[in-house]
Order: sequence, then C-alpha cells, then structure tokens
Amino acid sequence: MTLEAFAAKIRACRDIVFFTGAGISTESGVPDFRSPGGIWTRYSPVYFDDFVSSAEARMRYWKMKSETHKLYKNVHPNIGHYAIKTFEEKGQLLGLITQNVDGLHGIAGVSKEKIVELHGTDRQVTCLSCGKLFPGEEIYQTLVGDFSPPVCDQCGGFLKPATISFGQAMPVEAMRRAQELSESAEVFIVIGSSLQVQPAASFPVLAKQGGAFLAIINRDPTPLDSLADFNHRGAIGEFFRELTQLLADS
Repeated sequence: MTLEAFAAKIRACRDIVFFTGAGISTESGVPDFRSPGGIWTRYSPVYFDDFVSSAEARMRYWKMKSETHKLYKNVHPNIGHYAIKTFEEKGQLLGLITQNVDGLHGIAGVSKEKIVELHGTDRQVTCLSCGKLFPGEEIYQTLVGDFSPPVCDQCGGFLKPATISFGQAMPVEAMRRAQELSESAEVFIVIGSSLQVQPAASFPVLAKQGGAFLAIINRDPTPLDSLADFNHRGAIGEFFRELTQLLADS
C-alpha cells in the first residue's frame, strides 16, 4: 500500500488509536536508551525489589534518573506529536497509548483523558508509601552535589519517579484502558516502536484480532510487520510531513 492510499484510508476514520514508542521522540532530542551510547550502556538496570530493599540501589537509580532528567528537561514536541494532536482536533482520535515517559504528547496538547502512559511519566515523582505526587522538577532540582535519595515530606517514604521499573507490576488501570482502546480501534497506528517489549507489544495484535486496520511506521523492521496492513520505513518526522500534506490536499 502506498502512503497516498493509506492517507485515503484514514481520512474519514473516526476511531483511530495511536501507539507510540521511543522513535517518535528521538527527533525531539530524546535518546533511545537502548541504542549505542544510550543510558543502558552506562548503567545497569535497577530492579524494583532492589530499589525498595537497598539504599545503594536507590542511590544508583537516582543518579541515573538525574542524568536522564537533564535530557528530558529542555526537549520539546516535534511534528509527530503535534500531528497526533490534529487528529484529536478533527474528532478522529479515540486514544493514544504510549510507551514513552517523556510527557511530550501532553505538552503538545493532546488531552490528558486521551493518553494512556503504559510506563508512567518522568514528569512526576511519587511516594511509594502514601502515594503523594510531586512535580518532577521540584524533586530533580534537589539532586545536586552529594545528594541522598529523596524521601517524602509527608510520611518519610521512598520517592520514585512515576515510571515503571524493571520487575515492577504494570499499572492495572493503564493496562485496562490500553486493552479497551485496542479492542475498539478502527485503525491502530504504531509509531516509532520496535514492538519488542511485552506486554505493550501485545496491543497491536489485540487490535488486529478485533478487526482494526493495522499500520506500523518505524525506522527498522519489527516482529509484527507481517501482520500489518500498511508498513512504512523511514524517519517519523518526514512521514508525518508527507501524511499531513496528503490529508490537507484532500
């Protein structure tokens, strides 16, 4: 299928679900942590049980997060994030499922109620004991010099970014909403995901089983390409520039 045919296919669709991964944010300057030189080449993952039980593990974790926060702090949404917002403005966006924790979809203006952040967000910090939420910047700005892992000012519990760590249970409500969106989608569009991380990668399959038209747009091949009705390889920004123009010309 050509890009022109894809544009014609989705032009009148009302229940479109986007599923986004790291690839949509790399053009904003957010690195893919799994790529060469990424964060996982310099830090060993801290598993959730270790975070809870070990002060040393909490220190390693917060050192890593203080570094990644500096990467997120000054990045801005790109054409891909804003293009998805236009689908909402046209009444075509049923929902947006994202694996990203950078919060750029919300900054681009996509309504909070439309977004399902499967892996949480780095824009907030939560207390593991009482559940109090803090603006991320409020906590990150304390991580200077010879800092100690932060604790809750309300109960003294351990603070942790509101993201899902290795070994931590996936959020029940986010998983429920993602399943509901996948089963209800008329068109399910994957943007910038390798589709290798479970259980997130199961949602395109669920959408396809429910009768959705499945599109996968990614720089590299994915394990689900053979399942897709439309595949596109290349830069995400260029894809959205061409798609936006085609939809505008209709």
